[in-house]
Amino acid sequence: MRIRRARAGALLAASLLLAALTVDAPSRAAPFPNAAPITGPAVSPLGHAGRWLIDAAGRVVVLHGLNQVYKVPPYTPSADGFGDDDAAFLAANGFNGMRVGIIWAGVEPQPGQFDDNYLASVAQTVQILQSHGIISLLDSHQDLYNEIFQGEGAPSWAVKDAGLPNPQLGFPGNYFANPAENAAWSAFWRNAPAPDGVGLEDHYAAMWAHVATYFRRNPGVFGYEILNEPWPGPVWPPCVNPVLGCIQNDAKLRTLYNRVLPAIRTADTTTMVYYEPNTLFSQVIRTDVGTVGDPNTAFSFHDYCAANTELGTDVTCSQQDQAVFNNARRYTNARGIPMLLTEFGATNNLQNLAGVLQRADADRVGWLEWAYTGNDKTSSSPTEQALVFNPALPPVGANVNQPKLAVLAAPYPQVVAGTPTSWSFRSGTFRLSYSPLRADGQGVFGPDAQTLISVPPVEYPNGYHVTITGGQAVSMPNAPVLTVVAAPGASSVDVVVTP
Repeated sequence: MRIRRARAGALLAASLLLAALTVDAPSRAAPFPNAAPITGPAVSPLGHAGRWLIDAAGRVVVLHGLNQVYKVPPYTPSADGFGDDDAAFLAANGFNGMRVGIIWAGVEPQPGQFDDNYLASVAQTVQILQSHGIISLLDSHQDLYNEIFQGEGAPSWAVKDAGLPNPQLGFPGNYFANPAENAAWSAFWRNAPAPDGVGLEDHYAAMWAHVATYFRRNPGVFGYEILNEPWPGPVWPPCVNPVLGCIQNDAKLRTLYNRVLPAIRTADTTTMVYYEPNTLFSQVIRTDVGTVGDPNTAFSFHDYCAANTELGTDVTCSQQDQAVFNNARRYTNARGIPMLLTEFGATNNLQNLAGVLQRADADRVGWLEWAYTGNDKTSSSPTEQALVFNPALPPVGANVNQPKLAVLAAPYPQVVAGTPTSWSFRSGTFRLSYSPLRADGQGVFGPDAQTLISVPPVEYPNGYHVTITGGQAVSMPNAPVLTVVAAPGASSVDVVVTP
């Protein structure tokens, strides 16, 4: 979601508010045993130990990546030209995760009829990414519900607008002031019957069951995200209260998630499921979705600074970022689940981007930035959101937003054989501290367990120097992935990378 400058005013006041400080959640047992090698990159399936994403060996996994969502028919992520050269470009710059869009209208074009050719195209993109070591979050994406409201997501047969006026106010104006769109959301939330008599939410759950059946055991998929930026519908005005949040819609969200999760689990008992708060969460509105009925879940959240789009300044963005992260941490700590920042950015304001990255590092949270490309009808400026301007062309030279790449391709720990204490990247210096203690509480990693640190050449074109206390490097000098093992008996490992 990218907030249009002329229409972000309704959210600006909320963006200035602060939230309380955050604390770590206790670790909980991993959902699977130690059954994988403790060397090399993480592979799906991922599980979690409390706040941490972990691989099958119990190593902590941190994801950095982008979004690839194609919002017009045929809705396939490769329709704009995204292919092998793009995946290779991402991997070469240290990215290991991707949020890949699927669209309900593409999956279920008619009630109860599923298009496996569409899913095959999505699977091809997932496989291309996986062949380069990048794992995917399948995101059921929507903006503005349907094309009739200048967006995408639900199929036309799932639109029940009550015959109300449908002014074309664009994105995000239709959310706030389009009676027909809000009626459509209201019908969805009350599970109104589709043309075949089956409830809309029931159809949505069945759609997800079909997707999970298609992708189960796919090594390139690390998660399913139930619904992108769910909008409250006509009950949205009280939701701008940063203290009370959106109580009425949160209850409806919980109902949806507890309807979809069992449907997914009938097909796939292993893959983690991600779920979001309502759309206004990114403007420091707290959530009270409550606890969903599945332990193998994670919290997906977004962070967009309204002041940046409304006033062209990032003067309040640091405070807003802190508040959004605090709200996310408060929610996830209470439930012992991970959080993943699945959207932010959509801007050429490099200071704003760097601020979010530094906040994520300080909170030890992975992220997927919006977006890889700019072909987005629900964005005010495609050239501002793109990392690669045209995926149909090679991702080189002027086709790449080079200043943005220099910010996003920051060093980070991709996999940690232990529990991270901190990491940061400032002024060319990367620091990581971790304990060999397993995040799942199952003892200590041995000295052969590998920690992998992405050190992209774009940040260190002339190579880098490494200082390690409590361990040693076992990779070649200046390798793009620095591999570290702990010394026998070490209680902590500290890594410093400099130019």
